[in-house]
Amino acid sequence: MRAVVFDFDGVLVDSEGLHFRAQRDALLTAGIAIEKDEYYRHYLAYDDRGAIRIALERHGQPSDRERVEALARIKAQRYAELLPEVPFFAGARELVRALAADYPLGVASGALHREIEGILTAGGLRDAFGAIVGADDVGHTKPHPEPYLTALKRLAPRAPGLLPAECLVFEDSVPGIASGLAAGMKVVGVTNSYPADKLRSAHRVVDSLEGLTPAELKSLFAG
Repeated sequence: MRAVVFDFDGVLVDSEGLHFRAQRDALLTAGIAIEKDEYYRHYLAYDDRGAIRIALERHGQPSDRERVEALARIKAQRYAELLPEVPFFAGARELVRALAADYPLGVASGALHREIEGILTAGGLRDAFGAIVGADDVGHTKPHPEPYLTALKRLAPRAPGLLPAECLVFEDSVPGIASGLAAGMKVVGVTNSYPADKLRSAHRVVDSLEGLTPAELKSLFAG
């Protein structure tokens, strides 16, 4: 193990509820009412534009680019209003600090770059991360491997010769796990958003980041 890349929403910060509220409010302006179950089942793993496009299609409404962009702007504005409420998951700060002492760290997320930067800065953890990759930094979002491969590329100056197989990923969703695996990385699934049986494609599944140590995570690379 030579580097670690975290998904953001649902892994480090408990912001999915805020994303739901922001997307719900944005879609209401288009006459679409969604419930939390629908959000978690169909939209959670996608970036804003992807989730809005799918919601429009599911509800039989036009999903042209202009309309998706307009709703994405409303969603982003609403989410920005909710940002002060975002909490970190138990154990997240401690694990980040413990890993940052010995490994370069990155974030690869479907959230917008500025949202990630803002939350990490407010939480006093921005300095721990050498690479941040948001949905607006890549051409393809998860489950495509591009987010994690982009994070690897940005971390390479801190770990010369870094290979995908030397990177550990933390994820909370099936498309996210697929993204990490497709990038050729080891993946730990965290059951903050889905039950363990949904995350079984990961190399390891944990209930929480709390209590995890760099030494036991490094053991995933033994042999």
